[in-house]
Amino acid sequence: MKKKIELTNQIRRFRFENSEMTQQELAERSGVTRQTIIALEAGKYSPSLLLAFRIARVFGVRVEDVFVYVDPADEGLDPAGGTTKSGQP
Repeated sequence: MKKKIELTNQIRRFRFENSEMTQQELAERSGVTRQTIIALEAGKYSPSLLLAFRIARVFGVRVEDVFVYVDPADEGLDPAGGTTKSGQP
């Protein structure tokens, strides 16, 4: 069975690091609804590439700082392609 590919995010952390920005304020500044921000934070929705860039721009950071692609096939691999401390492939 194929494992689900996931996109995690740090939206909530960035909101709180930016004067405890509300979901509504982020939504308005990103051009989406508050419900979209709620779904993104809960991991129930993956943003379009355009929305990911708009959210990152609101925080003044790179897309990769806000959104992280997690492929289960890569579990146990470090970014350089080696194995982690657990030694899992």
